[in-house]
Amino acid sequence: MTLARLFACLMLVVTLAAPAGAQTLAKQLFGAKDSASEHRPAAIGSYAKGCAAGAVQLPETGPTWQAMRLSRNRNWGLPDTIDFVTDLSRFAARLPGWNGLYVGDISQPRGGPMLSGHRSHQLGLDADIWMLPGTRMDLSRQQRENISSISLRRANGAYVNDNWTRQHHELLKAAASDKRVARIFVFPGAKVQMCKDETGNRRWLRKIRPWWGHHYHFHVRLSCPRGMRACVDQAPPPPGDGCDEAQAWVNNILNPPPPDPNVPKPAPRREYVLADLPDQCAAVLQD
Repeated sequence: MTLARLFACLMLVVTLAAPAGAQTLAKQLFGAKDSASEHRPAAIGSYAKGCAAGAVQLPETGPTWQAMRLSRNRNWGLPDTIDFVTDLSRFAARLPGWNGLYVGDISQPRGGPMLSGHRSHQLGLDADIWMLPGTRMDLSRQQRENISSISLRRANGAYVNDNWTRQHHELLKAAASDKRVARIFVFPGAKVQMCKDETGNRRWLRKIRPWWGHHYHFHVRLSCPRGMRACVDQAPPPPGDGCDEAQAWVNNILNPPPPDPNVPKPAPRREYVLADLPDQCAAVLQD
């Protein structure tokens, strides 16, 4: 047993015995795990409040992909997610100027809240794909720590910039056309640009959802795999291609509406402890 796993086990014992107000934060428990649990693969809970049993690791390097920022140890996901990423990477390798994908965060070895960054990515069903074209599939570990993706946005996300290419359009289209995918988050200007450029079947555009940030990468979210009863799907996107909604986001970026004085301030966000997560997540931490 590694020191990290021993520490995590001790933390779990202390957590389960402690009063609710004194419990260790869930992100510290899950962040201390360096390997997956010995369970059948399962997503437990919701994308921003759950964990992943029996996750598998995306190999650091494949013929058409490289996992980035390896020091984070976030290249873990359910088998469906790993299969999706490798399938999409093979498509990317056929695009002009691309040899594959640079893959960002998927999940921690056992999912759960992360020590830094995301609120979601807790079920092993989310994956960040870099906007930087994957040209070299032989980057060293150190190079993968230092290299950066590229931003595709202009005017705070209202428009795409000169880094945007037709290849980005086709990559996002291929991802959204996959039946395993529930939705994809990308900055509003990219969605509007794709709405303008798409002349064929537009059904896939429904899954492309505008969201803040997401200009250095796009975020793919898979649906709960069949038979995983403890997995909670997000509500499906509204009917239609969503282009009018994306244009409304852009309009609000360019001409921000005045603040509504009657809107209450959001309550401070509380960090989760293990008791906040589904009961099965305690077993995921123990094995």
